[in-house]
This record gives sequence, C-alpha cells and structure tokens, in this order.
Amino acid sequence: MSAPAPPSGRLAVYPGSFDPLTNGHVDIILRGAHLFDRILVAVLVNADKAPLFSAAERVEIVREVFREYPNVDVDTFDGLLVEYARRKRASVIVRGLRAVSDFEYEFQMALMNRHLEPSLETVFMMPAEQYTYLSSRLIKEVFSLGGQVRGLVPPLVEARLRATSASPRPVSSEGGSV
Repeated sequence: MSAPAPPSGRLAVYPGSFDPLTNGHVDIILRGAHLFDRILVAVLVNADKAPLFSAAERVEIVREVFREYPNVDVDTFDGLLVEYARRKRASVIVRGLRAVSDFEYEFQMALMNRHLEPSLETVFMMPAEQYTYLSSRLIKEVFSLGGQVRGLVPPLVEARLRATSASPRPVSSEGGSV
C-alpha cells in the first residue's frame, strides 16, 4: 500500500512567544520555509505573562525580518495550538529542539497534539549548532545585565532591545543570573 500524496500547498505552523526573536528562531523559520510551501510563525499571546515586546511588536519584528520571504507569514494565537492549526488548515507543527532537555516536554506536547488532532504532524528541527544554547529568556537576561547580543538576534531585534532599555520594562526572571 502506498502513502497518500501530500496535499498541495502544505502549511506548517511554527508557534512560540518569540519574545524576542533570536537567530535560532530565524534559522528554523528559514529552513522550514524551504521544506514547506508556507510557514506560519504563530506568535503566542499569553495574558498571564508580561512580555518584553507586545504581541503587535513581535508580529511587526517577524514581518520585517522576513519581508523578502513571501512564503513566511506571521499571525497571533491563543488557546489550543491544534485548534489554531485546524482553523488555518495547517498539516504540520514545527518545533525547535535545542538540547536533550527540550525533548521530554516537546515529546509530551507532540503526543497530546496528535491525540487531539491525529492528522496534524509535528516536525522537530534543530537550529544550527551555533544557536543551540540560545533562548529568548537567555537573550533578555544577558541584555538586561549589559551583555552583548550581537550575532544572536537579528539587527532589528538588537535595535529594539536598545530602544526598550531607554524606557525600563519588566524582564521575566525565569532562572538564575548569567
């Protein structure tokens, strides 16, 4: 028995907070844009968290960074990812894995998503080696302590981080100091 042909116009959803967008995210998005007909960067809106950048700012940043890539779209979502993916008619969820420590959580989420929507596949992608240690939380912490983030985030993000340092905003403190 042969596998059914994939639908034309395969859409992948890459969900996350992207607060801020890192070069690890950029790497995954670019490679996803080559693998799928379209990749939708789905910016999570979580009212319980105080992000560094608003959802509108994060969408604007992603749009600007990927303005030359017509198959990269950006949107916001809240609630269940599988419901969002179903509404968008996506067939794939893209998730990044940086280290073994990410795997257990991501594996559980992928199995739950499969339980909720069996037709939705999860594809795990590793970022380029030089970005495997990066996280948005780490970028915010390093920047807030005066560290250099050049080469770890797109230049637009670095400029926006500098602009936010002119007007103090709360930084999430998930973890110890660097």
